[in-house]
Parts: sequence; C-alpha cells; structure tokens
Amino acid sequence: MPQSIQTAAKPTKRNPKIILNAEDLTHLEALADGMMKRYPAVADRLFDEIGRARIVSYSKMPRDVVSMGSTVTYRDESTGQEKSVTLVYPDEADIAKLRVSVMTPIGVALLGLAEGASFYWDTRENQRRMLTVLSVKQPSLQN
Repeated sequence: MPQSIQTAAKPTKRNPKIILNAEDLTHLEALADGMMKRYPAVADRLFDEIGRARIVSYSKMPRDVVSMGSTVTYRDESTGQEKSVTLVYPDEADIAKLRVSVMTPIGVALLGLAEGASFYWDTRENQRRMLTVLSVKQPSLQN
C-alpha cells in the first residue's frame, strides 16, 4: 500500500538514480525471488530497485557507487549518527563485523547509491528514515 508524503516545497519523495553491476544482477534477482515467501516486503523493494536501476558492465561501474562488497559510510539524518558497513550477500552477513545483507531494508536502500545521494528507507519497525551516503570504498581489485 503506497504511502503519500505531503511536502510543500521540496520534492524529497523522488528516488535518487541508482546503478547496478550487470554481473550482480542474476544473483540479486534470484535472491529476491527466493525471499518472496519469507520477506515479501524486502523482496518487492529489491525488485523495484532492480527495475528502476541503470545496469552497467563491471568495467563501467562507477567507483563511488555502492555495489556488492562495497564498504559504505552513511549518515542517518534522523539521528546524525554515521556508520560504516560492508554490503554482502545473506550468507556472508555478520552484524558484529558490520557486514550487512543486501536482503535487509538498509541493504536494499544502499544498493546502487552514489556518494552524496540521500534516500528514504523503512526500518523493520516501520520507521521512515533518511540516509545519506558519505563515502564508498570498493573491495581491493586485482587487475
């Protein structure tokens, strides 16, 4: 059920552009499909993000965009708290090591965002929060 947010002067409801790595796409779609029965809200949100994303090849993936394996520092605009986490697939998730699954509300919200982007997300407690991506570090690459 869509929620409408009334804003007088600022168009904050508009989603920022996102970019996804083509090499992650099949795995992400399979994850969302597999989670549809257990976590339909998160799965739907991931499908929505995939549907609106610009898909690029690995070689064209901007270094300042959150992708699988990226370490991202973001600020929760409600609290001012900054946090750094690494975005991973569910089997690699470990909150004690700040490894956040892409199949969580915050993981889906971060996926594909560029540095400087702000985005609304809904916590598991149904609180609406805004986060801003402050920095993105990609995993070490051997080329």
